[in-house]
Amino acid sequence: MGWISSIFVHKALDAAVALDCVEPDARLALFASVGLDPSAPADPGAMISDGDFFGLLERIAERDDRGRSVPIHMGTSMRCDDYGAFGLAFKTAPDLLGSYARVERYGKVVTSIANFRVERSGTSVFMDVIQGRDRRLGLKMTNELALAAAMSISREVSMDGFSLKAVHLMSDRPDDDRVYQAHFQCPIHFGADRDALEVSAAVVAQPNRLSDDGMSKFFETHLDSQLSQINDTSELERRIVDQITESLSEGVPTLADLAGRLGMSSRTLQRRLSAEGLAYQDLVVEARKSLSGQLLRRTEYALAEIAFLTGFSDQSTFTRAFKRWHGQTPASYRRGASAAIQAIE
Repeated sequence: MGWISSIFVHKALDAAVALDCVEPDARLALFASVGLDPSAPADPGAMISDGDFFGLLERIAERDDRGRSVPIHMGTSMRCDDYGAFGLAFKTAPDLLGSYARVERYGKVVTSIANFRVERSGTSVFMDVIQGRDRRLGLKMTNELALAAAMSISREVSMDGFSLKAVHLMSDRPDDDRVYQAHFQCPIHFGADRDALEVSAAVVAQPNRLSDDGMSKFFETHLDSQLSQINDTSELERRIVDQITESLSEGVPTLADLAGRLGMSSRTLQRRLSAEGLAYQDLVVEARKSLSGQLLRRTEYALAEIAFLTGFSDQSTFTRAFKRWHGQTPASYRRGASAAIQAIE
């Protein structure tokens, strides 16, 4: 299970309302559908699951073609300050190549998806989105958002102006691509084999407008600290939660079973969990909580079926656990999610 900063939920719904894809009242319900309080200030450090974010974008896109262009509108509005310390490190790097190196290194403090890899080829530098495991519409839209946002903040920090050689998008060309053309202002290759910005090597070598070596190092130190808290723990946690989720329909796997699937002994897995402050039962709860929420939002399975698929022996046990996690019954949760979806249909 991946994550993405909740700042992008605020941006997505602001863009959708501005484009008349979502009514203002529906905006509140959609915030609630991903577990966010719309009245709380946007916090770059608050994360939601990637699946919830993909689902949000897909529901917006179902409206009409304007909804499909929401990621580009979102990217157009992004500024370095929206990203907290990550954006400040980008802004104060010596040049754009240095900024891109920071994106490559520290992107996970903002999201575990749509991260970038920097590649050089001849006179071009490619900002390549690292592809996820599936190609659902929500992920495609997230990749487009990443490129549109990278374009905006590159333009923001560049001292001598910023332009692209080309944009490469794996998505098919939309019926109306004017929003794409207006934002990127360069040749756009739809149906490509990558999602990437192609920039001249000379352009990325230009100094940034607010480059400051001392400030840049300060923010790098801060981001290194954040990254150290994310990398090892989140990777182990993600692998375990994924394995538990895949096994729940057959019952909750024991720690020994899971260790075998991960190619390590029970003792080694227990030692790693302890070293990283993780408890196996907490990860079981995380897997059950996430999967049950997804099934209630995205399927019409009966509650008894969802109880079975999440490893519970009966519906009543599942209902008690779900109410403990969410403060409401599964049926109430489903009605709220359904109302949010219907609000934009």
